[in-house]
Amino acid sequence: MNTEDYSFTKEQVQNAFNKAADSYDGAAIVQQEVCKRLLDRLDYIKLEPQVIVDIGSGTGQGMAGLAERYPKARIIAMDLASNMLQKCRIRLKPSGVTDKLLRVFSPQQFDFVCADAEHLPFADASINLIFSNLTIQWCTDLQLLFTEFRRVLKPGGLLLFTTFGSDTLKELRASWAAVSNKVHVNDFLDMHDIGDLLYNVQTENPVMDCERIVLNYQSVKQLMLDLKAVGAHNQNRGREKALTGKQRLQAMYDEYQKFTTREGYPLTYEVVYGHAWNPETPVQNTQSLDNTRQTSISLAQLKSTLRS
Repeated sequence: MNTEDYSFTKEQVQNAFNKAADSYDGAAIVQQEVCKRLLDRLDYIKLEPQVIVDIGSGTGQGMAGLAERYPKARIIAMDLASNMLQKCRIRLKPSGVTDKLLRVFSPQQFDFVCADAEHLPFADASINLIFSNLTIQWCTDLQLLFTEFRRVLKPGGLLLFTTFGSDTLKELRASWAAVSNKVHVNDFLDMHDIGDLLYNVQTENPVMDCERIVLNYQSVKQLMLDLKAVGAHNQNRGREKALTGKQRLQAMYDEYQKFTTREGYPLTYEVVYGHAWNPETPVQNTQSLDNTRQTSISLAQLKSTLRS
């Protein structure tokens, strides 16, 4: 299949996430769990940033976590979708946070910017920490993106991010491929290719590792509805332009049966973690994993964990 079939425009991404803003928090189970794990990694990094930007801030989970860790920092929420930023504002208003958070930060430390990550509206060497959870897979030129990250980071600044790797949604991709020659599932880069791009822009001590999270659904229909609710439905140029017929959809459901287990219909997310330092300062090493971990969990169990 032509690689251009897997391309999409920023306008498509922006529209998808603007539409998903109201339903996002109810369905973004993996995104919320990965955000929590990415925030936890900051516990092992010695850094006292004065200015932080959360790129792809979404509804603000990362912003709240960053504010707890760095109460004196100025934190900028940046997202391509203005509706997501509005949800983020609501989350961070005094009426929308817990008493514990109210004691930690005030709304005056937050800024909200609607912009494209590949064309950052920030001055050179103005940011201490770039935090980005599951956003860069929606960018079209990672070489340009990482060059922009390096430009705005101060010497000794840190880039910390997650994205999805090539095995993400592999069950859904294989099921569709068996019944259609059109693109039905987004494509994702291999972890090693992302690491190579970090080297290409001359970041210091880039570290990559990954883990797999497997969600188990009770039906393929619910699985697909959740993907749509978080704005992650198919936007590629090579997608089916007409509505998918019931017969073909049922054929895909039948193909998905091959992957079922006692826990239900599995959906794999390969989560890639990366961090790198901007040069011209002594490097601070953090421990990374040497191999890939896999977690298999039911959707209900993960939702229960997040609520608690």
